[in-house]
Formats: sequence, C-alpha cells, structure tokens
Amino acid sequence: MVVKSIFEKLGLHPLQVELGEVELHENDISSLKDLLIQELQSVGFELLDDKRKQTIEKVKNLITDLVQNQNNNLDITLSEYLTKKIFQDYNSLSNLFSEVVGITIEKYYILQKIERVKELLVYNELTLSEISFQLNYSSVAYLSNQFKKVTGLTPSHFKKFRTVERKPLEEL
Repeated sequence: MVVKSIFEKLGLHPLQVELGEVELHENDISSLKDLLIQELQSVGFELLDDKRKQTIEKVKNLITDLVQNQNNNLDITLSEYLTKKIFQDYNSLSNLFSEVVGITIEKYYILQKIERVKELLVYNELTLSEISFQLNYSSVAYLSNQFKKVTGLTPSHFKKFRTVERKPLEEL
C-alpha cells in the first residue's frame, strides 16, 4: 500500500503492486525516476531497474515465499522450481546469484529454512519432529545437523537460549 501510494502521489498509475514488482500503465517514467528513487528510499525501499538486481530479487522472493508460506512443499527440485517461475536457465541464475550475493542459491535457501526453524522454535507450538516434517526435512537428525552447522547450536540449546539474535530476512 505504501509503494502504491508513492506511485500515485507522483501521478503514476500502478496496475498491479506485488512483492518486489510494480506494473505501471505508463511506459516511460524516466522524468520521475530520481524523485521516485528518493520517495521509495525515504520509506526503506529501493528501485531496482537493473535486470540483474531484479532477477536476484525474484529468486530471493520465491525462496522466501516457499519457506515462509508454502512450507517448502515442492514436488520438484528447487532448481526446477526457480527455472519454471523465472523462465531462465538454472546455471545462469545460479552463477548470477553467487556473483551478486556472494553465496549460492542453495546456501541462501538453507539460511532461509534455518531462520524459519528458529522462528518456529521460538513460538514453541511445534515439536522438532513436526517442524522437520513441516519444512520437508528427510529426518529430525538431518534438520538438527544442518541447524548446528549454520548456527553453532543444536535446536534444543537454541530453544533454551531464545535470546540468540535472529537475522532479519533481508539481511540473509
């Protein structure tokens, strides 16, 4: 809503506003670009007009949505999922992502999953077995090993010491 109101305030007509994307009625906004960048930055957003940055954001948004909202419910591999959603070869996506972000897509996916596990552990509503099942881990042991590798703590230690700082998703 904030992004839409900024566009409208500048006299633009957004047709569709979704996470990370705005579709406009106007074809050319070059005269308003600097003002738009300034307005978006004032509320903590960024205009991504570089195709590479847009692609990276699409990958991040798809992974975040997959982990946060779809509970990793995939019947295909992550690479197939991203290829189908973004319509680009996975190798080029992977190379671009690694080059720009500094980690692989797979590592980013694991970090997202571990942050989700932390969140679910803090809520204390599900057992570790339920969390493992919900996030499509093959076993509790595999989840625990991956969790310890990333955080340095076992899930049970993390649960005891809930004061451990979680990273905001945008910092992953």
